[in-house]
This record gives sequence, structure tokens and C-alpha cells, in this order.
Amino acid sequence: MIAQILFILLLGVASFFAYKRFAFVKRNILLGRDIKPEGPNRERWSTMARVALGQGKMFTRPFAAFMHLIIYAGFIIINIELLEIVLDGITGHHRLFSFLGSFYNFLIASFEVLAFLVLLACVVFLARRNVMRIKRFWMREMTSWPRNDANIILIAEVFLMSAFLTMNACDAILQTRGVEHYTAAGSFPVSQLIVPMFESCSDGSLIFIERFCWWFHIIGILAFIVYVTYSKHLHIILAFPNTYYSKLQPAGELGNLQSVTNEVKLMLDPSLPPPATDGTPTRFGAKDVFDLSWVNLMNAYSCTECGRCTSECPANQTGKLLSPRKIMMDTRDRLEEVGRCMDANKGEWKDDGKSLLRDYIKEEELWACTTCNACTQACPVNINPLEIIVDLRRYLIMEESKSPESITVMFNNIENNGAPWAMSAADRANWAVGDNA
Repeated sequence: MIAQILFILLLGVASFFAYKRFAFVKRNILLGRDIKPEGPNRERWSTMARVALGQGKMFTRPFAAFMHLIIYAGFIIINIELLEIVLDGITGHHRLFSFLGSFYNFLIASFEVLAFLVLLACVVFLARRNVMRIKRFWMREMTSWPRNDANIILIAEVFLMSAFLTMNACDAILQTRGVEHYTAAGSFPVSQLIVPMFESCSDGSLIFIERFCWWFHIIGILAFIVYVTYSKHLHIILAFPNTYYSKLQPAGELGNLQSVTNEVKLMLDPSLPPPATDGTPTRFGAKDVFDLSWVNLMNAYSCTECGRCTSECPANQTGKLLSPRKIMMDTRDRLEEVGRCMDANKGEWKDDGKSLLRDYIKEEELWACTTCNACTQACPVNINPLEIIVDLRRYLIMEESKSPESITVMFNNIENNGAPWAMSAADRANWAVGDNA
């Protein structure tokens, strides 16, 4: 009973902290502008199934995709095993699902194979990051915490899978010895390979090792569940709503600002009633996270910092300051800062004198973007850094009248000549006259 009570307490504590963190993240995401994504629900469900569930965009890089698929499948399927462990912990039983008979044997064998493959994939990913030092994992925005975050998750997975296999190896020996409480059930094709390491141990030692691994495994998983909510690996959960609400329109189609649309309508027809406001001056574009949409903010929390966007960015490849991954990381960091500030002020926002623009994202980064959409195409979960970049640039132009000289010249030409070129409308056809024809 003591073990059961302790387990229930641990489960309750982990659930509380996970819930509290999820509530924090949800509140932060909803600080963004309210928008209603366009497009039929059927297409959105199809996109989510293909991109999030089916890992469709991962396979542009087959090797990494295959390794990731192993971990992904292991994460989903081994949760069935986790369900049994949780119920065993609550009820005090051992292998509660053993009544499934031969199907249970098949399940345990499958879990073991998957656990071994997950362990192997994690070792490969650790080597890619820390031995091969693949460039996109060591760019300037990948400071100590982002790199350590990835390593912590991978190392934790290695330990958790090792504990699971060790637990099963000891369990298999105890079953063959007929030790009380150890129900003869399950098939152990992988852990059977390490059984010889423990065969000389006494029953008491085996029970201690098996129980230690059981507690280590379940406590590790509960800690993992809480840790993920603070980590970039929150994409495990947010990838699904993120792809559901992702942009369905053509990638090159930029949305209109409602504030600008309202102004244009009033200019064309002054008799129209002005749009209802709450008294806050209308802002054109985005300066801080409050000016972005809640979908943009969910994008930021969904980013797994894989760097595919940045590795495909032509501006980054030519040495410019822009990194689409950094745009998303900066947005998330600013949103976290805003959330903590609100919590410190009992849920109310008090201006801290900072903003996403300039304090986190520099103007030079924004103007380096060519709006080619390579980043959005590369993202495995349909994150759209371009929308954030464009909204921040809109603010610079429409609120502060700031733009690089080349763009300012283009604006002046459009205003004076009706076209981006420095020639009047009357001269546009001169190229087809005389010697130029």
C-alpha cells in the first residue's frame, strides 16, 4: 500500500505541474490577435494527418526522417506499455494486461524491439549533434541551452529505454524461477540477450534491480512529461494543432492587414461608419508579440529548433544575419518573458519597456528576408516565420516610415510614377520605339 500511495502522489504531482505549465503556454498563445484561419475543415484534417501524424515533410531528408520515425513510433506505441505500468502502480498488480495471452506476448515483444530501435536512434542523433557537429545544430542562435535541451532529451531516452529492457530481463528470470508476484507473461526477444548478466543474482537482488528499474522508468517518464512542457519538444503535442491551423492559401499570398483595409474603405467612402474600437490606437503591423496572431505564437511554441528552415534560407546561406529559426526562438523567448511578467503582476500586463522588434529581432534580420518561402516549405510542422517577418516590416514602414534606401526609392517611384522604375508612365513604351524596337 505504501508503494501504491507513493506512486499515486507522484502521478498527482507530475500531473499538477504539467497542467500548470500547459495553462501558462495556452494563456500566452491567446495573447495574440484573434484570427479565424480560412479554408475547409476537411483540408485542415487532411493536412494534419499528412504532415503531423504521417511525418510527410520529414522525408525530404530520408536518413534523419527514418531515425525520427523510429522515435516517433516508439513514443506513441510504448505509451500502451506506459498505461499498464501506471495501472500496475495504482492497483499494486504486476503485468495487469497479461490476461490478453498471446497478444500480450506480441505487444511486449514489439515494445522491446521498438525500445532497442529508439535507443539506437537516440545514440545516432547524439553522434550527429556532438561528434559530427552538423552545421545547422551549431549556428549562432544555438547557444548552450538549445544544444543542451536536445542532448538532455536524447540522453533521457537512452536511460529510459535501458531501464525498460533491464527491468524486463530481471522480470523474465524471476518468472522462470516462479517467484511470487511475477506473473509468467510476455515475450522478451531483446532483453533476453542481457539475461546472462543477471542469472547469477539471487532472487532478492533481482527483485531489487527490477523494482529499481521500474521506479526509475516511471519517474523518468513523469519527469519527462513535465520537462517537455518547458522544452522545444513541446512540438510532440503542438505539432497537431499547429498543422491543423497552418496556412492553406498559396505560400506567396500575403494577407491584408484589416487595419489598412478599414482605412482604405473609409477613404473610398467617407460615409461609412468607422470600425468599432476599444479606444486603443490602431497599429499597423507588429511591434511586439501582442500584435501577432495567436497562430503565429503557437508556431513559436511548436518550433523544435531543427534548423531546416535556416539551412534552406538563401539569405542565411549568403552570410546575412537572418535565421528563420532564430525568428521563432526569439518570438517564443519574448512571449515567455511577457508571460512571466504577467504572472508577477497577478495576470495583468505592465509595459516593461521592451518589444520583440529590436530587443529581440534586429531590423537587419528583417530586411535580409527575400520572402521566398523556403523556410515555410522546409518546416516539418508547417511553421511560417515569414508572416512574423512581414508583420514586423509592415510596422517599420507604416508606423515608423523606416526602410532601406533601395526600398524607399521604390516606394517613391510608385508614388510618383505608378511603377517601381524611375520613369514616367508616358515613357514606358520607349523601349519599343526606333532603334530599340
